[in-house]
Amino acid sequence: MRIWTIFLLAALGTWWIDQGIKELFLGGYQWQSRCLSLELHLNRGVAFSLFAFLGPWLKWLQILLIGGLFAFFLRDGWIHRHPFALGILLGAALGNLWDRFVHGAVVDYVYWHCGFDFAVFNYADVMIDLSVAWLLLHAWWSHRQHKEA
Repeated sequence: MRIWTIFLLAALGTWWIDQGIKELFLGGYQWQSRCLSLELHLNRGVAFSLFAFLGPWLKWLQILLIGGLFAFFLRDGWIHRHPFALGILLGAALGNLWDRFVHGAVVDYVYWHCGFDFAVFNYADVMIDLSVAWLLLHAWWSHRQHKEA
């Protein structure tokens, strides 16, 4: 029960924070500096606007991907080993998916443009990256410990 509570609170908390920040930018908030712009961008694709040509089909493909990944995580017991990281991952993925259904695109707002142009991203994107890095680091660490034993 404790594991599911951690998982669900991490997912709901991540989703809630993500949507709250996005509401600020949908309401018109923006801030500019020499290297960083915080401004509303609607991304109809995925990372770096890839697959935007799929249009409304993209959200349905993402549902299949998210569902398949979490079926795998459930079947192989990953949620029992990593409830917090997977809760963050689910909350962030659902935050971006929610945007596709409600706004027709993912709400992005962080744009780095100092020295080079980087993709515009959001809080959910950062949380996805952090949770995947956490899982990969844990897998590497576990593999290393297993080899030493």
